[in-house]
Amino acid sequence: MQKSKGSKVVKDWLANKGLKPFAFQEQAWEQYLAGHSGLVNAPTGFGKTYSLFLAVVIQWINEQPKYQTKMKNGLQMMWITPLRALAKDIARAMQEALLELGIPWDVGIRSGDTPTSVRAQQKKQMPEILLITPESVHILLAQKEHANVLKSLRAVIVDEWHELLGSKRGVMVELGLSRLKGIAAEQGRKLQTWGISATIGNLDEALEVLLGKDTWSGVTVRAALDKKVALYSILPDEIEKYPWAGHLGIRLVHKALPVINDSNTTLLFTNTRSQSEIWYHGLLREEPDLAGIIALHHGSVDSELRIWVEEALHTGTLKVVVCTSSLDLGVDFRPVDTVIQVGSPKGVARFLQRAGRSGHQPDAVSNIWFLPTHSLELVEAAALKTAMKQSLIESRIPVVLAYDVLLQYLMTLAVSNGFHGPTIWEEVKGTFCFRELTEDDWQWLLSFLTTGGEALHAYDEFKKLERDGDFYTCTNRKIAMRHRLHIGTIVSDAMLKVKFISGGYVGVIEESFISRLQAGDAFSLGGRNLEFIMIKDMTVLVRKTSAKKVIVPSWGGGRMPLSANLGKMLRHKFQEAIAGNSEDIEIQVLKPLFDLQQQLSHIPGENELLMEKIQTRDGYHLFVYPFEGRLVHEVMATLLAWRISQQHPITFSIAMNDYGFELLSDQPIPIDDANAAGFFTLDNLNIDLQSSVNATEMARRKFRDISVIAGLVFTGYPGKSKTNRHLQAGASLIFNVFRDFDPYNLLLRQAYNEAFFYQMEEARLREMLERINASKIVITEPVRLTPFCFPIKVDSLRESLTSEKLEDRIKKMQLQLEAD
Repeated sequence: MQKSKGSKVVKDWLANKGLKPFAFQEQAWEQYLAGHSGLVNAPTGFGKTYSLFLAVVIQWINEQPKYQTKMKNGLQMMWITPLRALAKDIARAMQEALLELGIPWDVGIRSGDTPTSVRAQQKKQMPEILLITPESVHILLAQKEHANVLKSLRAVIVDEWHELLGSKRGVMVELGLSRLKGIAAEQGRKLQTWGISATIGNLDEALEVLLGKDTWSGVTVRAALDKKVALYSILPDEIEKYPWAGHLGIRLVHKALPVINDSNTTLLFTNTRSQSEIWYHGLLREEPDLAGIIALHHGSVDSELRIWVEEALHTGTLKVVVCTSSLDLGVDFRPVDTVIQVGSPKGVARFLQRAGRSGHQPDAVSNIWFLPTHSLELVEAAALKTAMKQSLIESRIPVVLAYDVLLQYLMTLAVSNGFHGPTIWEEVKGTFCFRELTEDDWQWLLSFLTTGGEALHAYDEFKKLERDGDFYTCTNRKIAMRHRLHIGTIVSDAMLKVKFISGGYVGVIEESFISRLQAGDAFSLGGRNLEFIMIKDMTVLVRKTSAKKVIVPSWGGGRMPLSANLGKMLRHKFQEAIAGNSEDIEIQVLKPLFDLQQQLSHIPGENELLMEKIQTRDGYHLFVYPFEGRLVHEVMATLLAWRISQQHPITFSIAMNDYGFELLSDQPIPIDDANAAGFFTLDNLNIDLQSSVNATEMARRKFRDISVIAGLVFTGYPGKSKTNRHLQAGASLIFNVFRDFDPYNLLLRQAYNEAFFYQMEEARLREMLERINASKIVITEPVRLTPFCFPIKVDSLRESLTSEKLEDRIKKMQLQLEAD
């Protein structure tokens, strides 16, 4: 490779720009030119894109003596990206490089935003490089004669693979790759497949999922580079007076402004879209001079405005952008030198990803400021520092046997030119997701699409495929059109466009939020205060308003749960607080809070489980602190309540946060040192879980998404989407039919599996119980609420009180504690 023509051309080009390839980039080039597939792992900002894009370019130069001559080459490389925003930025960088190298290749983009005219042109003449989302890959496969436009494809690169792994979008990529490999094999060629990943714990498994049966020949290229991340915490002046609970952090807006003013450009990350709206307005209220140089970026802001923000970031015309995970991934915003994270990101990988948005160049330091939304979150800042030093990066658990995605994929192939069953069976079995798929289950899936299965065979709309021997095809134009309209696995609440009555779009809003508003109500979206007028043709009509009091929309998704790695590090930090030997400024600042916790109750060590029994005017409380995240705590609280009630007739209300959970009753809770351990036993866990948790109802909720992905429920035509209520009713009806008349239905089985493994996190719950069984249980009986239980209590109040009443109640509770 060192002496090849392509290598020399590319290295000379880089040298003229004052650049030199990193060792990992050259290693990736060598492995690619040797014909291997694999995975490139390197920190953010070190040129992972060039490690594979230039490998394809070098190979082309090596093979084409007249590589600078314009020819109809057909599609050479497909670059799969999880975000549309990424595609535009990467395409621009690639086009600039090709222009400077004198290679007359075209770079195209294919996503939901691509105009119909561009898609039609791509069908006639594909660009040499196509940047595409997972959904658009499948839309491409749904076209007639798709093999003709893909037959010249030589390489597929999956960008940000860690973001796709562990999701059904990742399964879409696996299935899409299996077909693309099959098309290449039909042409007598081997398709090279590579992934790009930054932060992930299970790198070897990530390679295995990407390559499937070809893993044995895959290679992993790791960059031996140390990305420097500097974490600074924004500390309250008096920790005793800073809120003990909450999830906004807006009280520290005056502390965030000096950080913003001292930086050229700052990304301020929040964890939710509603929080980003609040912070946008909060910054403008505190410093009106930011008007014109501050912007908002999240998934519900209109796409044109998001694109403008991305361009403005690239050119450095904005001072600060308030954003959510919509800007998590690797868009190259060179001017950004500072990141502020409001509230805990709940995971090490996510924090590193966001930190990497600043200092997005080799050898540059990523500066990130942690702004706590309540006092105890400072412990998470200290935990993040140590976790980053120890590289405790979370793993992404791959999805297996996603029957709904496979049914959708088979329909995709059927609406194009049809498929040969045995051929696709071999390809599907070669993927990681479906390597355990049995032949009986495969035949069931084919039969289900052909006949509707045992329960739905009487309804023609479920007889989607026609069979001729081993060949399956869809000839019903209506069914084919419906399928093409709804390819994808992202299932969310019905989104309505928000439009000014005078013209011009603002963004999108969830139907569930807007349905609660009355004409004249004011709400905020995209940084604007809007007055709701009416809904017409699935569009929310609004006008600008100067109203001071506005409603901040709440979107589905809520708060992210604490990761297992961060939970483990939190317990370690509490151990350091007990010993009094912590070097973390965050732990030192929290000393008054820890002293009060120790005085009133206890601080649990790494090998302890703390339980607090407290009586208030609301009743009898039991607070338990496993520090395992809200999803695990929700299930554990339900399980513990059920186990206690089996021995003593008693009813509970339940609340939880990432640190622990609460059981509240109107009578004393019969748990003490003698019997506590028995309630956390692993014995009969599965039986107790099924008895305590409404598994059927959880599976029913999961089935709604499964039924949409599998095509059992039609979500409506563009502009005429069905409401969530109709979708849920339709899905529930089919769920009941399957449960009563087709109990061995694979989609029914999948719904229960997803409820257990993803919603209930059964494996993590089991690990937590094993840890508790090996730990000491400490039960205290404080005379009042403690700093640890205070945030959980506030969360339980939030469910039943308006924001105004909640704020008053919290102030009274905190004043009482301070007085005591």
